[in-house]
Amino acid sequence: MYDVLIVGAGPAGIFTALELLKNESKSKILIIEQGKLIDKRFCPKEKTGKCVHCKPTCNITSGFAGAGAFSDGKLSLSYEVGGDLPELIGSQYAQSMINYTDTIYLDFGADRHIEGIEKAEEIKQIRLKAIQADLKLVDCPIRHLGTEKAQDLYLRIQKYLLDNGVEILPLTDVDDLIIKDGECFGVKVKDKEFLSKKTIIATGRKGADWLENMCRIHGITNEAGIVDIGVRVELRNEVMETVNRALYESKLIGRVKPFGNKVRTFCQNPGGFVAQENYEGQLAVVNGHSYKDKKSQNTNLAILCSHHFKVPFNQPILYAQKVGQLANMLADGNILVQRLGDIRNGKRTWQHELEQGNVVPTLKDAVAGDLTSAIPYRTMISILSFIDQVDKVVPGFASSETLLYGPEIKFYSNRISMDKDLNTSIKNLHCLGDSSGWTRGLMMASVMGVIMARRLLGRTD
Repeated sequence: MYDVLIVGAGPAGIFTALELLKNESKSKILIIEQGKLIDKRFCPKEKTGKCVHCKPTCNITSGFAGAGAFSDGKLSLSYEVGGDLPELIGSQYAQSMINYTDTIYLDFGADRHIEGIEKAEEIKQIRLKAIQADLKLVDCPIRHLGTEKAQDLYLRIQKYLLDNGVEILPLTDVDDLIIKDGECFGVKVKDKEFLSKKTIIATGRKGADWLENMCRIHGITNEAGIVDIGVRVELRNEVMETVNRALYESKLIGRVKPFGNKVRTFCQNPGGFVAQENYEGQLAVVNGHSYKDKKSQNTNLAILCSHHFKVPFNQPILYAQKVGQLANMLADGNILVQRLGDIRNGKRTWQHELEQGNVVPTLKDAVAGDLTSAIPYRTMISILSFIDQVDKVVPGFASSETLLYGPEIKFYSNRISMDKDLNTSIKNLHCLGDSSGWTRGLMMASVMGVIMARRLLGRTD
């Protein structure tokens, strides 16, 4: 019997365990993780030059520290960024917990430099242009870990947990929850049961559909949330130089015509590299990385269009998967890439045309094609309108040679109903992080883990 059983070794899960240990808890803790320990994770594509579809899971999206260990490693230090958790716990408390959680990252070796706070006059001018373009610029200091440095940091956290008695069971799929009469008693793994006083689900975006299925089977109260579908834009550093220097990441949000959908920039990577991630069912989606020491001549960032479906439809994750599968089909299982100018001219992009411009693709095995044949009309029109607005803030953003990769999809759309103490409708069952639908990204998921640990300890601060 365990005191605390955590399903998923992403930031939410591991920060729950960390905070328990920091408070000298004697709890017997087990973390069950679908992927490998972080020192066993690597992407063969670095050697092969193409995705080899690792089995049993993608090393980029699964394993200790979750997909965050292989992302660009940015910690957003404002409560305004990172999901809707502040709606649940309050903005002031959320910010104080971000400040505290940031000190834990620093203790484990995070870079002490903060991006986006020094160039006040330049930021003021960028904000003015954003206002003139009917966009909102969100102030958000960034602590950039870097893809390779993030892996080193999480390796130190992994060692700390293991050295202090936390059990970690890697390469293990949880088949079911043990729920009887509205109370959770643990999980099932094949023919074995792991019993626990408290069960915490923190499966990340990779496990969002699994959690959605658990909700249907066991009647865990939840609601269909927002699904984000979009593209990853890549363009030369020269175009993005002003915002890269002043902000590092320019978080722009707008309600664009003609539909009024919320469209936003996300995960900006100066000098970064476009990357591929694989999810269940061999679904390939695009993402971006930014290293501390290795730089490209390009900047990439996501443009995401939010969709909130109403009754009778309540399967936004499935909807997004279908869009992604269609894009994958057109690219023969790979990522599609298209020049913005070709979209405007109503034509597909051909591979030889990618070699003619200033923007050299950093995702070498992306397939030139036609994104408009896969991405829904409403989504694509909203993205194109948003690009035109951003061009008023960053001249050259809407250049004909700007590259659009797709699909970029964020699987955090199933929102678990819970109170401010993170209790769900099932006794002794808690859901954290991006799979819960309340957070988006490393910092806010980590914060949710810290708060969970404090509630387990009976603390209300």
